[in-house]
Amino acid sequence: MAPHAPSLIESLDAQVRAVVRREGVDPQADLATVRTIAQEVVRAHDERSLTGVVTPVADPTGTIGELVARIAGFGPLQSLLDDPEVEEIWINEPSRVFAARGGKHELTTVILTQDQVDELVERMLKSSGRRIDISQPFVDAMLPDGHRLHVVLEGITRNFSAVNIRKFVLKAANLNELVRLGSMSEQAAKFLEASVRAGLNIIVAGGTQSGKTTLLNCLAAAIPGTERIISAEEVFEMKFKHSDWVPMQTRQQGLEGTGTVTLRDLVREALRMRPTRIIVGEVRSAEALDLLLALNSGLPGMATVHANSAREALVKLCTLPLLAGENISSRFVVPTVAAATDLVVHLGMDAQGVRRVNEIVAVPGRVENDIIETEPIFHRTSAGLRRLHGSAPRLDQFERAGIDVAAILSGDD
Repeated sequence: MAPHAPSLIESLDAQVRAVVRREGVDPQADLATVRTIAQEVVRAHDERSLTGVVTPVADPTGTIGELVARIAGFGPLQSLLDDPEVEEIWINEPSRVFAARGGKHELTTVILTQDQVDELVERMLKSSGRRIDISQPFVDAMLPDGHRLHVVLEGITRNFSAVNIRKFVLKAANLNELVRLGSMSEQAAKFLEASVRAGLNIIVAGGTQSGKTTLLNCLAAAIPGTERIISAEEVFEMKFKHSDWVPMQTRQQGLEGTGTVTLRDLVREALRMRPTRIIVGEVRSAEALDLLLALNSGLPGMATVHANSAREALVKLCTLPLLAGENISSRFVVPTVAAATDLVVHLGMDAQGVRRVNEIVAVPGRVENDIIETEPIFHRTSAGLRRLHGSAPRLDQFERAGIDVAAILSGDD
């Protein structure tokens, strides 16, 4: 878009805002009306420019787009949000706005003012129904397009509030598409799909931005349509197609200091909703205990956890439940994790920013000297994701589901 003198775009912006206020339009809820108003304002301006009273608009289409972004979108950030290659945006300070593409980040040319940052945060939170203030200086929220917003208020961070927007970029909707993207081998995808259909309990592990939620969505897409799924997340991030799925998210406390809904609350409530499958978006605290108890009772499920390897994921699952109370001991937790976990899938990001499955390990349920035994089924080498010697757990469940898992793992399917 051709650059405009600040006075021109600011003048048009003020005119559009005046019409929006006069007609009582909600910009967040009625984008089409805001665009129509912007078109009328620009058209009227162009007609006046014929008399020489005002400067003509060099790029009417681009100007209308910028006005809509300012008023109904998220201003200078809207172009980054609309860019399908951008995965995440963060603001360290108004003059330092970063964007990540293909797993690598760079400083953008976007320069904001402090007032613009404050206005953007306020507008984003308005659409989510969540709040941030001195008593609640952190917030997680979901934007209208499914992007995840995280804000840390100034005072906790130095000088300026920190803003992160993790975009929901759906690059894969099922395991076959992950194969196409090079994230895993076709054999590994067939094994994971069979494991989901057989009702195995699967933990997806990896670092930040390693693709855990994407893989969880793809695994969930393989759940048979006859099942009832209940999911629990801090903020809605999961998106997959299923006819009987109830997603739930946490809620922060209200102005009165009450009304908090934690992930532990959601996991316990999920068990009262007659699920045949439970999914926890990310396990990071005491809710691990409630998840383990649910999985150990025979309810199949899946979850993600931050960890640098499959082994570390199991160690973390043995540690997090201890946060639930002093009466919870490792003597109880370790064998419970071993019994409740069937597979751990570990993800990572390579030097080129490509997200890949690094290993898939089976948990046969045995514990030796407080260490959970594992069997490696797939492991990534320089040659790719390779099949190793490990056997699939819960062979009886594969058999009941009519799946010949031995043929899948031998490559004979």
